[in-house]
Amino acid sequence: MFKSGQKQLLMHSINYGTKELFFELKQSERKSLAIEVYPDNSIKVLAPLKSTLPEIKKVVLKKSRWIIKQQNYFEQFLPKTPEREYVSGETHYYLGKGYLLKIRPGTENKVKLKGGCFNIEYCGENPQQITKNLLAKWYYQHAEKKFFYVAEGVFQKFKEFEIEQPILEIRRMSKRWGSCHKSGKISVNPEIIKAPTKCIEYVIIHEMCHLVQFNHNKEFYNLLSQKMPNWEKWKNRLEKNLS
Repeated sequence: MFKSGQKQLLMHSINYGTKELFFELKQSERKSLAIEVYPDNSIKVLAPLKSTLPEIKKVVLKKSRWIIKQQNYFEQFLPKTPEREYVSGETHYYLGKGYLLKIRPGTENKVKLKGGCFNIEYCGENPQQITKNLLAKWYYQHAEKKFFYVAEGVFQKFKEFEIEQPILEIRRMSKRWGSCHKSGKISVNPEIIKAPTKCIEYVIIHEMCHLVQFNHNKEFYNLLSQKMPNWEKWKNRLEKNLS
């Protein structure tokens, strides 16, 4: 996988104030250190083989303000979920299909998906906040079941690499659909339960590819295309549904 004379890609981090910056480190036969920030806010550091980790971290720390400035620039282009008012007649999505919200007072708080509608029954004085909390919990519970089911199928596509099955974590992220941790853990944003199943599969395949190729290089996209030839279609659909 890696060319001779190169060290393996590794994940590291530095603390800048209250912010922790994670970066991919690649050392090779080069003369100077370079830092690259990508549109998904990932950071890659290219360093000479002779550089030590403390030396590299010192340079990254020195460039932290510039790195954060680049990330802030790219963030404006990341898909954002619109603000919801949680009132009757509003459309909310589940697995790519839109459902009308129907809210009525009742004797208990509950959610039921029936007849093309999210039927919300609430008990309390703040129906909008109660509805928001009920839907968030409902989405999370359904995301947990769906994501684990899809992940089982995706893992079978990567058997050839003999990698250990990763831990799947459902975690809310404000700017990402998913992420891959150096420990082998994959995090998936429960928000994507609102998109079609193929979009969920795309996110999990994308993160699984990072267990083979950490950075977004040519080999990564070749692998992604191999495991999901029409991935761009589902990436675009995901961004359309949730932006």
